[in-house]
Amino acid sequence: MPSTTGSTTFSPSDLFTPDSPILTRARSFLKTNDFRSAITTAFSLPPNDTYTYHATASVTLPQVQSAVSAGPLHGLHDWYLDISSQACGHPSTAEISAYISLFDPSKSAAKTLKGVLSNSRKDSLSLSIFTHLTSKRYLHPSITAVPRLKTAHQNPALDFWAWHCHSLQYAGPNANTVRVKTSHHVLPVFMHHFGCAIPSYESLAIISALCATNPKGSNNTTHRTILDVGSGNGYWSYMLRQPPFSHAASAVIPIDNGASAWRTNWVDDTIAADAVKHLQKRDHADAVLLLVYPVVSGEFTQRVIEAYRGDTVCVVGTQNGNGYTGFRDLCVDEWMTRDGRKWELRARVPVPSFAGKDDALFVFKRVVDA
Repeated sequence: MPSTTGSTTFSPSDLFTPDSPILTRARSFLKTNDFRSAITTAFSLPPNDTYTYHATASVTLPQVQSAVSAGPLHGLHDWYLDISSQACGHPSTAEISAYISLFDPSKSAAKTLKGVLSNSRKDSLSLSIFTHLTSKRYLHPSITAVPRLKTAHQNPALDFWAWHCHSLQYAGPNANTVRVKTSHHVLPVFMHHFGCAIPSYESLAIISALCATNPKGSNNTTHRTILDVGSGNGYWSYMLRQPPFSHAASAVIPIDNGASAWRTNWVDDTIAADAVKHLQKRDHADAVLLLVYPVVSGEFTQRVIEAYRGDTVCVVGTQNGNGYTGFRDLCVDEWMTRDGRKWELRARVPVPSFAGKDDALFVFKRVVDA
């Protein structure tokens, strides 16, 4: 069963019902900067919860709330550095809101990038941020633009993430984000409850669209399986199973060896297996491979990709070379297209980044010799 350690009543569906009363209450706490109460409410935890979150650091909710309440003291919000790695100020509320709007399902991400870029003041943080994001963004002509969503897209992780941007004064990555070597106390909590990266509507839509195929001579669309390898607590798998994407894949299969402990687990059908052995033993040539923040150690990413027999790989990870992309010395797009590896970059689009991070969805297509 999906579960949260310390809760006897947590159910993912409670956060995904229309006008969810639990999510509504959690949002009200976020508005007052009460992150601790928002988490305990959303995940049905006791108010005096003292669970220790182990990740980049080990913290409890009381400790995290103290750091949140401290604001920018002691350099806790120094996400923007100059070329000498010296802090160079904080973004305005408008700049933060502009970054958050990039992931609004009712808006075109491409048009938002263009609009904010053209209206940013010279030498502003917003100009450096949106110049960076625009320079990185890429969609191959074979990938159509994601249609805007006219109905609400339930994604509680995005609600918490948007709060974190305002509370921690983060308006997105720029070219110097690679120089940022610290994170914030909230990060382990986000990781335990929502995973290592936040899915956006656009990223989910792109992955889902890659699953649709039209067999030769048929007017019917079929859907490929998504293999969520290294699925962690399953939040991306869960989101890909929700409307409007639930029809897009014949199946979403989460696979994880269980080496890492997560406080919240969103799905109950994770295959506990070594990913490489699983891919070697089964024929998944028609499946789409999804890797969300694959680990660097043990050449895991390389081994998984080499064991995969299909033609489409999606990777969520850093796009600035800070070492969290699955390879120690290269961004994933550099590794996939060098040394004779026959993969072509088909998409690179930003996903909601934690403060001090610079994350994106990468899509690669296997190059078939003529």
